[in-house]
Amino acid sequence: MVDEVLLADPKASKTSFLIRDDNIFVKEGIFTEPGLVENMAQTAAAGTGYRYQQQGEHVPVGFIASIKNLRIYALPKTGDLLHTENIVAHTVMNVHVVEAVVYLGEQKIASCEMKIYEQSS
Repeated sequence: MVDEVLLADPKASKTSFLIRDDNIFVKEGIFTEPGLVENMAQTAAAGTGYRYQQQGEHVPVGFIASIKNLRIYALPKTGDLLHTENIVAHTVMNVHVVEAVVYLGEQKIASCEMKIYEQSS
């Protein structure tokens, strides 16, 4: 659910994603709310996976433990290009609290806080 990883460091990840008409979350040309949540989650996964691969390490499995303060301000449509940013607010053991924001151009269209559990190998 992301096309390109634009940034991946220990504190942040950024991705881009072009919404195509055949996407499972597109209904009547509109990218629906679950798609925005999936995009935020996949941005976290892509950033983490990219960092681990660059270090030559095994990519861990991660699970969404919770989603809090979800805000959907607008729904994008087919052909729109999204940019998503995740910032790690803090980490406790294997749980990362991530602040996620989705932009369409300069407009913030969705945000939330996710707790992501990273499974140890």
